[in-house]
Amino acid sequence: MRVEVVFALADRQVLQAVDLPDGATVAEAIDASAIARQFPGLDCGELQAGIWGKPVERACALRDGDRVELYRPLEMEPREARRLRAGA
Repeated sequence: MRVEVVFALADRQVLQAVDLPDGATVAEAIDASAIARQFPGLDCGELQAGIWGKPVERACALRDGDRVELYRPLEMEPREARRLRAGA
């Protein structure tokens, strides 16, 4: 099966397609993508993962065509960011 693994920073994003055997997991897709090597200092094990925008465990089985996403930590809580933009 073929899945995509995606990670983005504010100034750079990587989308890596990988071929995996049926029954492969999110963790296996992340490892196969080698995204960690493209971002020195990135600890993929610390990042939340999801499929198509829905957070999942790394042991979750994938289906053909899934998009595995790695979510970086928020720099600021969204409500606080809106408050600051509004000047309150």
